[in-house]
Formats: sequence, structure tokens, C-alpha cells
Amino acid sequence: MSKRKYRVNPQTLLYEIERESGSSRARRILLFFLASLALAVAYFFIYVGVLHLELPKTTLLRKTNDSYRAMVANINREMDQCEAVLNGLALRDEGVYRNIFGMTSIGFEARNAGFGGVNRYSHLDELEDGAQLRNSVARLDRLMKKAYVQSNSFDDISSLSKRAGDMAACIPAIAPMLTDHNTVHTSSPFGYRSDPITGFSKFHSGCDFACQPGNPIYATGDGVVESVKFELFGYGNSVVIDHGFGYRTRYAHMKTIYVVEGMKLRRGECIGESGNTGRVTGPHLHYEVYYRNNAVNPANYMDIDMDMGEYKDLVETAARLSSNVLKPHQRMKF
Repeated sequence: MSKRKYRVNPQTLLYEIERESGSSRARRILLFFLASLALAVAYFFIYVGVLHLELPKTTLLRKTNDSYRAMVANINREMDQCEAVLNGLALRDEGVYRNIFGMTSIGFEARNAGFGGVNRYSHLDELEDGAQLRNSVARLDRLMKKAYVQSNSFDDISSLSKRAGDMAACIPAIAPMLTDHNTVHTSSPFGYRSDPITGFSKFHSGCDFACQPGNPIYATGDGVVESVKFELFGYGNSVVIDHGFGYRTRYAHMKTIYVVEGMKLRRGECIGESGNTGRVTGPHLHYEVYYRNNAVNPANYMDIDMDMGEYKDLVETAARLSSNVLKPHQRMKF
């Protein structure tokens, strides 16, 4: 039974049950709460501040955090291995595969470019210790992009390798005109020379064939006409052929042009006639060979002493197999 308190009523001289007021009960409950709070604070202070012990929940969270840190570290080690493999593939890609087929370099910047624009990792910045996780996520994104770039590069190489048999026909390999030494001679080779107009030393990016205007000019390899230009100065009237596999050739100072942009050509197919348009001191053909956008010596891509009969046979075969026909009024003469 609950303990009751009694008091004597002075008027009736009888014992009556003492009734506890609401305020007294409230004070008692408040005192009990404050005593409990003080005891909890004292326990926390002694447990953490004096004994330097962790609370159970703190210990659990720390162990969970350590587990996640170990997982992130393991992922970083795996990414180290993946990055080493990707770097090896990139070296072979740039130094061997793309070089063989004359493809332009992708470059370090393109392979290692990040993601610009909006901060993709702002949600990780809000974490108290999210730097390691943020760096790992950003690194993973970069590796994914590098793998994507490398995959596209291999796709391009695979596509080009299916045409590898065409390389022999596409690479410039003959002189751009019939080199009859009685009518044609090399007047200016590739390299530095004294400029015939200014007299100053200047790099000559091609090879000049001195001849009378009207000499036929032939494509030195299979390709596609990239550009046809008509200028008063500089190259004058010129044709640029893209042979693929990194090779391009230019034929300048022409009198007549038989081709148009986009036309497919065979080696030995006539593209026009020599002339003296543009910046010249006399009639000649200026011929250039470019490999991966760098001018190279045309002499390394032709046999200047090629038998004339063999050259004529090549030209006749190209004319017979060609489907390109320009009517006389379509041929551009100057």
C-alpha cells in the first residue's frame, strides 16, 4: 500500500489525510529531473573527460568510418593500377598505332581533361571530412573519361586499319609531272634557300619543277581534293589533295585546274596544267608534301629518274579507270 501522511485538524481534533499541493509535486519532480541531469553530466564528464573513454555510439561510428576509409584507400590502389594500364595504352597508341596510320596526336591535355562548368562534387564538400572521398570520386571520373577517349581512339584505328591495304596507293610515291629532263628540271629543292624575290634566306616548304606553262600535272597518290584556290599572290591557283593516313599534297602556280573540291582521284590522274600564277619569277610547279601537318621533303616521296614509259603507263591506266570527267567549259584556265 502507498504511504500516506496524516495531520491533526485543530478544529475537529481528528486525523485527516494530508493532501499534497500541485506546486509541491511540481517542485519535487523538477528537483528529481535536475538531480538526474546533474548525475548524467557528471557521469559523462568522468567517462569522457577524466577516463578518456569513448561513448558506445562514438566507438561504433568511428569503426564504421575507419571501415569506409579503408574501402576508399583500397579503391585508390585499384585506380592506381587502372591508371598505369591506361597510361601504357596511351603511350602505345600515340607512339605506335596512330603514328603508323598517320593519325594526328590526341595530346596529353585532351586525354587528361577534367569536367568543367558546374561543380559536380558540391554535395561532398558539405561532409565534415569529405576531401578524400571527393578526390577519389573526381579521380574516378577522370579515369572513366580517359578510358572513353582511349576507346574512341582504338575505334578510329580499327576503322582505319580496315583500309590499311590502301596505304600503298594513297601515300605520295611519284613525281607530280613527267620528268623529261629536256623540258622539266628541279629548280629549287626543299629547305632553306635565298628567296628569289627578296634575296633573304627563307625556308622553302616544297620542291619547284621549272617548265613551260601547260605541262600536265598528276596526282601523286590516291586521295580526295581538299581545296581548290585561286589567288593573285602566294600560291596562285592551287590544289590540295588529302591522301589520308596523315598525308596531304599541294600543287601551286597552276594555269588550268581540272578538278573540284570533293573529287576522288587515283594516282596518276591529271589534275591540271602548270603555269605561272601567284608569287613567281617564272613558270613552274611548286609541289609540297605534308605528313601530319608538317612539311616534309618531297624528294623522299618520288623517284625523279622513274622510267618515262612506266610513268606514261601509270597515267594511261589512271585515265582509263577514272570516272572523273570535266567538260572543257568546266576546266578552269588562267
